Amino acid sequence: MTAPELRPATLDDTALGDVRRLEDQLGTPVVAYEAESPFAALSSEQLAEIQRVESTLGVRLLAYRG
Repeated sequence: MTAPELRPATLDDTALGDVRRLEDQLGTPVVAYEAESPFAALSSEQLAEIQRVESTLGVRLLAYRG
């Protein structure tokens, strides 16, 4: 499996200012990525199953588009 293709977003000065204000508010770096997500669109039933397995295993799971 290859890594997801997350691409940094191109931000204008206004958007960049919004991100910087958010970083100041949160006290942590924030990275903006393009809106297209590599993650799978899941039904509520599928999401519930992922959450059940996460709880059982004590991990976080990510489902990617195939």
